[in-house]
Amino acid sequence: MWKDWIRPFVRPLPQWSPVAIVPPSHAVTATLHWDGQSMDVTTDHTVASLNPLMIAISFDASEQVMLEYNDNATGKLLGLLRLSRTALIAIQDASVAIYHVEAGEHHCLAWPRRSWNTWLQNRSMLKNRASNHLNMAPLAAQQLMVAYLCPRPVVLVSVDAPGQQNIFPMDLIGPLKRSGLFSFALRSTNVSEPVMREVRRVVLSNVPAAMKGIVYKLSVHHKEPLQDWNALPFPIRPSKEFGIPAVVEALRIQELNIVHSQVIGLHTFFLGHVVSDEHWAEGAQLHHTAGFHQIYRQRQDMAFAEV
Repeated sequence: MWKDWIRPFVRPLPQWSPVAIVPPSHAVTATLHWDGQSMDVTTDHTVASLNPLMIAISFDASEQVMLEYNDNATGKLLGLLRLSRTALIAIQDASVAIYHVEAGEHHCLAWPRRSWNTWLQNRSMLKNRASNHLNMAPLAAQQLMVAYLCPRPVVLVSVDAPGQQNIFPMDLIGPLKRSGLFSFALRSTNVSEPVMREVRRVVLSNVPAAMKGIVYKLSVHHKEPLQDWNALPFPIRPSKEFGIPAVVEALRIQELNIVHSQVIGLHTFFLGHVVSDEHWAEGAQLHHTAGFHQIYRQRQDMAFAEV
């Protein structure tokens, strides 16, 4: 029908697509470029803060760098971010560079639809600013979508300490491979943020994509602690070393010992060492990617499975 044809031109694409990917994902390569040099940082860059938008990389390349995302199947440049170093975190024998996102662009949609969709999305974000939980300006949100060209896994984070127990979803997580560290950025208003800084222990449950609905409902625990582990809609088990409750159905369970935390903008940036890493099952894990990335993959007949 004509309504189906005209809809993409009057409504913006979804900003995010929840997708099912069997890890590790080899769909996209992230490459860092500086001073005529380059390095693969696919497993070595994470989001350190949303506001301002910061990227963490465990390699101090240069003050000004460019991060490119390329489709491994087609070789196409999907997008890029221009970064400016703002800080360097030194931890024992490792270091993590914090870069501010100065500019970004994607090439998943052809012109003029790319520009038109950006305008539609920006208008929608401004119109619904009060309900925009990201608290980001439209330009920064567009740049964040570029960072999600590398699909980001969604995990459930478990916290257990005297006086508070909690479990909530996160996707601002990931390894910083060269440093041997694992990072995650948590909104500083999260009810468990002070506890995590104090006890310095968390457990990550890498959940199957089929659990998306349950995972999203647990977002309420960013503001409200869990009252009873037994009230969860799925079985739990104690983690290997810490004994913190983790999801029985998890594909993978990781225990992290937090070694550093600092406030960056509206987020607290945590760095930790993986104490234990148990792979319990193979399967598709819940991930998030940019909506325009999924549209690009659909047109190439290689779309991620949607959930």
